[in-house]
Amino acid sequence: MAATDWLSEGTLVLASNNKGKIAEFEKLFAELQLPVEVVAQGKLNIEDAIEDGLSFVENAIIKARHAAKISGKPAIADDSGICVPVLGGVPGIYSARYAGEHGNDTANNEKLLADLKPLRQDGEAIEGMFVCVLALVQHAEDPLPQVFQGIWHGEILEAARGKNGFGYDPLFWLPELGISSAEMSKEEKNKISHRGQAMQLFKKSLAK
Repeated sequence: MAATDWLSEGTLVLASNNKGKIAEFEKLFAELQLPVEVVAQGKLNIEDAIEDGLSFVENAIIKARHAAKISGKPAIADDSGICVPVLGGVPGIYSARYAGEHGNDTANNEKLLADLKPLRQDGEAIEGMFVCVLALVQHAEDPLPQVFQGIWHGEILEAARGKNGFGYDPLFWLPELGISSAEMSKEEKNKISHRGQAMQLFKKSLAK
């Protein structure tokens, strides 16, 4: 089975119900002009998979297989989050439910700020990185999932800035640009973000 056989299937299921991610992927996939229709799993009444992996890679594959099994179609999944080295890499794979409730961006941001407060030194930046792993499976039991990873380096602010994006975007500072991720347009963000990087690798795989 060739790595691009799925292009003949007519449909690629996007294994996500996250509105923020779906909006970004719609922009990214539109730029690729794929000969298939990309359909978010919610439109097929597919609920979220149970993410019980221990890494972004494992969870991305779990989600892709779940969507492919229920739909009978090829599927692509994203598992992403923010990692803060000074906290040992957390929130990491638990980014969406860091404060307990899944998908509560405000609570997650507040918890991250609270956890970092006692660790901050005057004038010292706290490193952070967004990680995105895309996993593509041609069918539910695909023995060779294709995996694409993007990492976006930055710093963690002491207070939120910006109204765009979702998740931890308001806390993610880009010193070389002098703005937060939440102060970027979707187009600007997609060019350099972790998700944009992973999608570029995905795009290159289509040319092989």
